[in-house]
Amino acid sequence: MNAAHSKPSLGAGLLVAFIFSACGAALLAALSPWLGAAGALRAVVALLGFAYAVYVIGRSGERVGRLTTLAGWLVIAIAAWLVGVPLVGYVLLHVGLAWLVRSLYRYSGLLPALADFGLSLLGAAFAVWAAQRSGSAWLALWCFFLVQACHALIPAALARGHTAPDAADDGFARAHRAAEAAVRRLSSTAR
Repeated sequence: MNAAHSKPSLGAGLLVAFIFSACGAALLAALSPWLGAAGALRAVVALLGFAYAVYVIGRSGERVGRLTTLAGWLVIAIAAWLVGVPLVGYVLLHVGLAWLVRSLYRYSGLLPALADFGLSLLGAAFAVWAAQRSGSAWLALWCFFLVQACHALIPAALARGHTAPDAADDGFARAHRAAEAAVRRLSSTAR
């Protein structure tokens, strides 16, 4: 798939981190009496993972493959739920799915995708650390999504000696060439 059309911002990522962590903590508190702690945690992880995938795809500007990506995500997530993957594996699967969706829709090279993979694992480690230290679901989710917001700092492509052309620069270059051609046509017909 193509690299992202719009560059993500750290500010937008921080806002999403706050919203997702607050909603996740509220959902966990609301679902725990009905599903139990482990079932509620699985449901919240799945819902936040799906919401994050929708967010990443929506921010990418890419129109091709959206439904296929979301359908694939749903199939894997439902299969993991039904098979009863252990909780640690279940959470890591969703972290991996978030990384995969972000890599498909944001990066155009292996090195940025690998850097993002490290960022995803770092976010999971910080979330575990925060959960163990504080016992707060909100703080654990905040730490995870806070680290994920830093993906905006990873360039979409790494090239030697030059950077990848920006979509806006390409559009400007096309418009400039079209304007030059129009001026040439006008000047040739004026004679």
